Amino acid sequence: MDEIKRGVSRRGVLKGGTALAAGLAAPTFFMRNVFAQDFRNNPGDGGTVTFGFNVPQTGAYADEGADELRAYQLAVKHINGEGDGGLLNTMQPLSLKGDGVLGKKVVYVTGDTQTKSDAARASAKRMIEKDGVIMYSGGSSSGVAIAQQSLAQEMGVVFMNGLTHSNDTTGKDKRRYGFRHFFNAYMSGAALGPVLEAEMGKERRAYHLTADYTWGWTQEESIKNTTEGLGWQTANAVKTPLGAGDFSQYITPVLNSGADVLILNHYGKDMINSLTQAVQFGLRDKQVNGKDFQIVVPLYSRLMAQGAGANIKGIFGTTNWNWSLQDAGSQAFVKSFGQEYGFPPSQAAHTCYVQTLLYANACQMAGTFYPPEVIKALEGFEFDGMGNGKTLYRAEDHQCFKDVLVVKGNENPSSQFDLLEVVQEVPRSQVEYDAGLFGGELGPYEVWIPKTLIAPVVPWRVDYLPRDHP
Repeated sequence: MDEIKRGVSRRGVLKGGTALAAGLAAPTFFMRNVFAQDFRNNPGDGGTVTFGFNVPQTGAYADEGADELRAYQLAVKHINGEGDGGLLNTMQPLSLKGDGVLGKKVVYVTGDTQTKSDAARASAKRMIEKDGVIMYSGGSSSGVAIAQQSLAQEMGVVFMNGLTHSNDTTGKDKRRYGFRHFFNAYMSGAALGPVLEAEMGKERRAYHLTADYTWGWTQEESIKNTTEGLGWQTANAVKTPLGAGDFSQYITPVLNSGADVLILNHYGKDMINSLTQAVQFGLRDKQVNGKDFQIVVPLYSRLMAQGAGANIKGIFGTTNWNWSLQDAGSQAFVKSFGQEYGFPPSQAAHTCYVQTLLYANACQMAGTFYPPEVIKALEGFEFDGMGNGKTLYRAEDHQCFKDVLVVKGNENPSSQFDLLEVVQEVPRSQVEYDAGLFGGELGPYEVWIPKTLIAPVVPWRVDYLPRDHP
C-alpha cells in the first residue's frame, strides 16, 4: 500500500472529506480560469502540497526504482530547504527559494508500479483520488510511463516521467500532461552511430534480441536505422518477453546465424541476464566473418553494469547521465546524494530528481498550482546547471533535448561504481529531430473532470498513519 511521508495534515484531510460530501450532487465542470480555485487536488490554503512517487519497487526494474525513490526523497528535502540544496545551487534560471513551493512544504506518497502498466496506473489513480497528489512521477518502463501519462491527461494531474526511453513516450503517445527529461531511443541511435562505425567498421551483420514492449520495439527500430545506414546488415531480430530470466533459448540461434554483432535491446535485470548468458555461451571469444564478435547494449545504466560485472568490459552503449561528469550541476548532485546515501547516484536517480525540481520550479514561475499554467511554464523552458549542458523542454512534444553520453564498459575500473567510461559527450545538435517525426497529439490544456472529485479524501485509518519509507 502507498505510504505517506510525515507532515500530511489531518485538518486538511477532514476539510477534503467535507468538501467532497458537499459536492456529491454537483455537475461536471470545465477548468478554464488561470487562477481557478476549482481544480483537482488544489492544495488551497493548507500548509502542504502532496507529490506522488510511483516507482518499480518489485519486478525487472526494481534496482532503478530504489534509486529513483532515494532521489525523490532528496529532491523534497532540497525543495523544502533541508540539506545542502543540491541542484538548487546550480540551476539557472531558478525561481525556487528553498522554502517549499508557493509557500507550502512538500510532502509525498509512494507506490509500486511492479514494472506493470496496469499496476502502475492503478497505483497512480489511488494517489490522485485518495492521497490528493498535485503531481506524480516515476517508473522505469516505457509501457508503465505511457500508461501513467495517459491517466494524467484523463485526470488533469501533471505526470513527470521517470526513466522512459521509447520514442513513443513523446511521440505517438505524448500527452499535454506528461513531460520527459530522459532521452529516447532515436537519440541513442544517433549518438552511437559514429562510434560504432569507427570501432567496428561498415561491414557487419547484426542480430537483435529485443524486449517485447514499446521501448524494445522503438529501440530496435532506431538502432537498426542507424546500423543499416552505416551499411550493416540485419541477420535477425527476435522479441523476448519482459522478465524472461533465462535467455539461453534466444542466444543459441545467434551462434549459427552468421551474425558478428549481438545487439541487446534489453534493460535492467533482463540486460544483466541476457548479457551474462551471452558471455557464458562464449560469444565474445568467437570470430565470425573474419571479425571479432561484438556485443552492443544501446541503453546502459550504472546499476545494470554493477549487476553484469566484468561482462560489460569494452561493450558500447549510451546513457542519459553519468556521475563522473565534471560540470558543476552533476558534481553538486553527486555530492548531495553521496552524503545522503553513501554512494553515487544512477542516471535513474538523476532524471527523477531533476524532474521533481523542474515541476516545483514551474509552479513557482507560474505563481499557481493550476495545471494548464504550470504546463505552459514548462513548455519551451530552457535551463542549465543540472547536468548534460543547456537543456530545452521542447513545447511541441514535451521532450528534453540535451547532450547524450556514449559509454563503454570500463576495462580497468577503480571501484565498484567506476564501471562505465564516457567515450564521447555527443552534443545536443547531433541528436535533435523534427517534432513531427514520431506523430501523436498533445491534447488540450484543460480537461473535463467531475466536480465531485475535486477535493481529495484520505481514509484516515490506523494502518494508514504516516511513516518513513526505508
